[in-house]
Amino acid sequence: METLEFIIYPDGRVQEKVTGIVGNSCAEVTAAIEAQLGQVLSQEPTSEFFVNQVQQSSLANTQATYSEW
Repeated sequence: METLEFIIYPDGRVQEKVTGIVGNSCAEVTAAIEAQLGQVLSQEPTSEFFVNQVQQSSLANTQATYSEW
């Protein structure tokens, strides 16, 4: 499940935490929100950022062998 969590501090700072989004696509999801919030002071990628997306192929290799009896 993809979640965005925001903590708004009394001094106006906003902490954003993204979970459930793999790879760099989290930056695409949060770009518009961050543009409206203001200046980004720091970013700390989580372990999910570094996960490579695995794509499965439905192509199966088959090999037929014939007996030479």
